[in-house]
Amino acid sequence: MEQEQGVGNLVRPSEVAENGNPAENVSPPKTGARAIGRQAGRGFGWSLLGNLVMKAGSFVMGLILARLLSPSDFGIYAVALAATAFVMVVKDLGIMAATIQWRGSLDEMAPTATVLNLVSATTLYGVFWVGAPYFAAAAGSAEAAPVVRLLTAVILVEAVTAVRSAALLRRFQQDKSSIAILAGFVVNAAVAITLAANGAGPYSFAWGQVAAAVVTGVIVLRLAKLPFRFGLDREIAKKLLRFGIPSAVGIGLEAVLLNVGYIIVGYILGPVWLGFYLLAFNVSSWVPGLIGTAIRTVSIAGFSRLAEDKPESLSKGVQRSVPLLFAGVLPLAIVMGVLAHPLIMFLYGAKWDQAAGVLRFLAVLMVVRMLTSLALDILNGQGATKATVWMNIGYGAAMVPAVIVGTHLDGIRGAALGQASAALLVALPLAILGVHRAGVKLAPIPPTLIRPALGGIVSCAVTALLSAALDGHYLLELGVAGGAGLVVYGLIVVPLGSLRHVGSRVARFV
Repeated sequence: MEQEQGVGNLVRPSEVAENGNPAENVSPPKTGARAIGRQAGRGFGWSLLGNLVMKAGSFVMGLILARLLSPSDFGIYAVALAATAFVMVVKDLGIMAATIQWRGSLDEMAPTATVLNLVSATTLYGVFWVGAPYFAAAAGSAEAAPVVRLLTAVILVEAVTAVRSAALLRRFQQDKSSIAILAGFVVNAAVAITLAANGAGPYSFAWGQVAAAVVTGVIVLRLAKLPFRFGLDREIAKKLLRFGIPSAVGIGLEAVLLNVGYIIVGYILGPVWLGFYLLAFNVSSWVPGLIGTAIRTVSIAGFSRLAEDKPESLSKGVQRSVPLLFAGVLPLAIVMGVLAHPLIMFLYGAKWDQAAGVLRFLAVLMVVRMLTSLALDILNGQGATKATVWMNIGYGAAMVPAVIVGTHLDGIRGAALGQASAALLVALPLAILGVHRAGVKLAPIPPTLIRPALGGIVSCAVTALLSAALDGHYLLELGVAGGAGLVVYGLIVVPLGSLRHVGSRVARFV
């Protein structure tokens, strides 16, 4: 598989001083893997904090809306969400990712990138406006067409702000980005809950997100401090599109494959069962939404800088990142899968019980999603964007028929099993192959995964035994069984020296 190079040319700070461009709009000099790690770590910390606050708010908002709206409303919204998830990725032809990875002056490329963003997003929205009725009908929910048209309008706002958002992420200024996103969420919650309480149904979600996009966009334009100019430099445009289009296709396919389950379930089973499936999928997305989103805000920029530093720096960065991600996500997936029934019953009530059986399989999908998303970011950071396309094409060829067959055989549980199986047996091996062929050394990683895997097995057994003993006492199952499972996992996986260090730090405060 051909390995592509990064977009643009590295500009030295001295050259920028001569041209009068601000230093902050230049690709960071090669300061070494350690400095890059510190910058990325700080950015990840801010992003994780922002996500934690936002997800906690989203959780409360979801509980409120689940009691104000019906499963059918959730099903209609799921159709619009699937369309929006796709257009949000491909709206800019990968220009935002290319901006993050750009190895040159942002002042020079920003006007061209802005024009490309506006043209591509406006054209795509026009296509979805015309095609919304056909898309909704294909998903088995014709009444979702107006919601699709409204919700996909967020890409028009994103077209204006994308380059500025990318500039913040490129500089590891996730603190500013988080402020903008959190402000938008506050508006989203206020609008959505107010409309839902007044009978707006699925439009509650859509208007809330459109309002949030506008507020977030205004703040990003203010904080990015990047002049808003229009221009079209053909050479810059070629470099951006050469990197961006394969990146957009690869990530766009990822979004399609993530949401195609909605379309298949809705078409075969209708909006009510789709509502159950959507709720389970949303619960399984808590961890990817919290940790995965925070990682993605720094990973492309971080891996790009590592690839730029030294050939071996990227491999070492990946060798450290994968075990940490696997060890951190696995216990959460185990607790979520084993305690799916008490989790759904306690949080959402008996009317959503059908979602519990789905969640068990989607917990497996959650772990694989995190690993394959990291692989996509590694490939994008390396500049091997074509590999992301082939990886997702192969996954899709296995996943779509698996979900169709699974849905016909066992309803929404079969759909979840088909999606999880295809991800584990096809997507993950393709991701490993793609990263290996991009020149990353993966051999040191498998031995580091043995301890977390053993800890996961013991944690699963402890959680299941305690859950069976406390059957029917949902809060106790979640607190006692889930807590015990996490503690046992930590005792097995976390090195003894680290536990002693944490214990000594706690003792000082006590």
